[in-house]
Amino acid sequence: MGAETKLWWRDGVIYQVYPRSFQDSGSDGVGDLQGILARLDYLVELGVDAVWISPFYRSPMADFGYDVANYTDVDPLFGTLDDFDALLSGAHARGLKLILDFVPNHTSAEHPWFLASRSARDDTKRSWYLWRDPAPDGGPPNNWMSNFGGSAWTFDEATGQYYYHSFLTQQPDLNWRNPAVREAMYSAMRFWLERGVDGFRMDVLWLLIKDDEFRSNPPNPQFNGGSSFWSLLPRYTADQAETHRIVAEMRALMDRYTERVLIGEIYLPVKDLVSYYGATPELMGAQMPFNFHLIQTAWHAARLAHLIRDYEAAVPTGAWPNWVLGNHDQKRLATRVGAAQSRVAAVLLLTLRGTPTLYYGDELGMPDAVVAPGEVQDPAERNQPGIGQGRDPERSPMLWDAHPQAGFTAGTPWLPLVDDWQRYTVLAQSTNAQSVLSLYRRLLAVRRQYPALHAGAITDVTSDNGVLSYIRGDADEPRVQILLNMTAAAASTACGKGRVLLNSFLDEIHWDVGGSLALRADEAVVILLED
Repeated sequence: MGAETKLWWRDGVIYQVYPRSFQDSGSDGVGDLQGILARLDYLVELGVDAVWISPFYRSPMADFGYDVANYTDVDPLFGTLDDFDALLSGAHARGLKLILDFVPNHTSAEHPWFLASRSARDDTKRSWYLWRDPAPDGGPPNNWMSNFGGSAWTFDEATGQYYYHSFLTQQPDLNWRNPAVREAMYSAMRFWLERGVDGFRMDVLWLLIKDDEFRSNPPNPQFNGGSSFWSLLPRYTADQAETHRIVAEMRALMDRYTERVLIGEIYLPVKDLVSYYGATPELMGAQMPFNFHLIQTAWHAARLAHLIRDYEAAVPTGAWPNWVLGNHDQKRLATRVGAAQSRVAAVLLLTLRGTPTLYYGDELGMPDAVVAPGEVQDPAERNQPGIGQGRDPERSPMLWDAHPQAGFTAGTPWLPLVDDWQRYTVLAQSTNAQSVLSLYRRLLAVRRQYPALHAGAITDVTSDNGVLSYIRGDADEPRVQILLNMTAAAASTACGKGRVLLNSFLDEIHWDVGGSLALRADEAVVILLED
């Protein structure tokens, strides 16, 4: 697929909604599908093109929907299938695409498949999950660890075997080596595709296949405390070669429908991440293996320039890059890099080559919420209290207006609002021409206006004096230069001749420039070059 191909997921911007926290249409304190529908016009005004919604399937909510008990129904907490259909119709009527979060690696322990699998060793669904005999000493079959801490094996007294779970005990892993499992999951995908969804974000895609010999993982020589999961290297529990065959099957299914996108959640080094685009034309992969390296790389101009160059060099010919700066599993952008640099980060994310994904509330500059010990909801933190595994702070409710609870709910929100929330609301920032929200709206408008920013090449990626610089655009179109001062001090740097389209402060101090430019502390500029 050449760079000239026009597809919505290449030119567009994706916006992630965590449904529990976006808008409650009732008064139970938890967001829902009707709430999302009520806020679609906000997303249109913001300027995004697609909405990715975290899981809303039927679930006991041990991991807030990532423990699925029915892949083809909506949990009553979020509404009904009719509500989903109304949301999908409302999105499409507004020109928005809708992407669902799909959870293929594991189900809920209350899923009928697992209940049958657990009922007897000779049940037909026993092989749908990973069951093993105890070790000779009666303990777990090997040393595999859960991502949420402790052994990844739970003993079942009734049948005398252990079952494997990459995450919570209540989230048993499916056996993707079983063709019946694959067909059941593909059937669930077809259910939503036939309904009209525009794509899937596949949860923990790189974990689907485990070592068929169940060998123990080697110790991690760099482990120095924290979650017990990191005490081992996941050699036999992640990124197995056979996973690519599964991804190719998913992609083949998706390609039977028009312009649907397959996105994979994959936390791997760049050289391994890009293999999920597909090994060969016959083994096609995901259109977008999520690239989380902006989150994982130190916030430093030279380091980020190195990352951008390495990633661009690694992306296969014809494949399309993508970038992410926040999601429901990571500390908020404004908390990680600071309020001042979060504006610079907005310019970076929305001007790099490739599809950007925004996390709800980051366009408001929302920081992490303060969650007291008695208010913790996240099972990752409850399993390992005090080691910083909690994801509640970045999942606090969206801030809409000056009403109680920021207009999110008429009841008590499931998580506390951020401190000083009144200053961050959509209402407060919409009337401030220099707010973070105004910056995002301007950036998204400029990105849409200039093909260089949503479809053009990226060249001249350099760093100088704490300033990251690159040029976007092809030879036959107006090119754009981006300069980002990633320091808290003023800095001068070389720049091309042209006109400043915007700066991150939105005070329009700079206009015509050329030769060099003095950037203020924490300032980013977008320059339309005169070729």
